[in-house]
Amino acid sequence: MGDEVARLFVAVPLTEEARSDIAHLVGRAAPRGLPGRPAHPDKWHLTLRFLGDVGAVSRDRVLAELDAADPGPAFRVRWGGLGAFPNPRRATVLWVGLEEGAAQLTAVAAVVEEAVEAAGFPPEDRPFRPHLTLSRIRPHQDVTALLDGCPSLGVAMPVDRVVLYRSRLGRGGARYEAIEEFPLA
Repeated sequence: MGDEVARLFVAVPLTEEARSDIAHLVGRAAPRGLPGRPAHPDKWHLTLRFLGDVGAVSRDRVLAELDAADPGPAFRVRWGGLGAFPNPRRATVLWVGLEEGAAQLTAVAAVVEEAVEAAGFPPEDRPFRPHLTLSRIRPHQDVTALLDGCPSLGVAMPVDRVVLYRSRLGRGGARYEAIEEFPLA
């Protein structure tokens, strides 16, 4: 990547099975499609920390700090029900949350946050809330009926690594490239 600036974030990738199962179940709950601009399932991930535009020196610092960090043991998450930010009546983001593994994922996010801050980045200004973004909605919409009509997904998957990704913006949306993987013990 040389001296170029790259748009980076740290995330947990979804397994192909979880991605497929979630897409199928959400599709059944919203047969006419999700409101807003749905994220393509191929791009789904659990963001732990967005870094933004990062130069090569800062990227290398992040890589070194993440490599030295101990994110703990692998664990399992189970996807639960749908939710909306800021709330279902005025939704701008439709998401699926966790019914199992949220505490462990929050602990991993805290380790990532410590590593990122040690690499020289300012602290995140919002608390970590584990979720998978399904759709961005502009202008806001009331999605109460969709949330009420979608039972818990109950899809489980292992969390065994975190990944530093590069996001390339362009026609057709962002493309994500894994730069480095950091396994959980």
